[in-house]
Amino acid sequence: MLKPMPSRRALYALVALFVLFCSASAQAKRNKPPQKRDIRTIVLAIDEQWRKAEASNDLAAMDKLLSDDYLGINGNGQVLTKNQQLDRIRDHTMVLNSLQIDDVKVKVLGRHAAIVTSTAELDGTMDGHPLHGIFRSTRVYQRSLQTGQWRITNFEATPMRSGALQKLD
Repeated sequence: MLKPMPSRRALYALVALFVLFCSASAQAKRNKPPQKRDIRTIVLAIDEQWRKAEASNDLAAMDKLLSDDYLGINGNGQVLTKNQQLDRIRDHTMVLNSLQIDDVKVKVLGRHAAIVTSTAELDGTMDGHPLHGIFRSTRVYQRSLQTGQWRITNFEATPMRSGALQKLD
């Protein structure tokens, strides 16, 4: 026995429901929060921008990369605000000739924060004196809820060897 064919109206309703379902599914995928691996990729790219800005003493790039409430602790134990850090670049208090970053690790803390640790071998000058050393450093990245931009909110550098900061007179 043959079943009756659905009416055109019923077919249109089914097609409309199918299209609506597909559209809602696609929208849900677009609004899906980023995965840890996606955040890790984003943070690593920004961390590379930081390395280049640090190595080239790029004031404009550092201004964009550091959050307004940034606090950093340099290898001498000095605590620096964003303005103080930018002044050091502007005044050439610390000038890097080379900066090699290795052993990079990223720890993603949800959708809005990540911690990057690495070793940094640097060569340059601080206060006009030679500066050479290997440091373990930590950078804390935070994603703004308003703009979605990732910024460095905290930085810390620890000498890995005694005498890593050698100022020669």
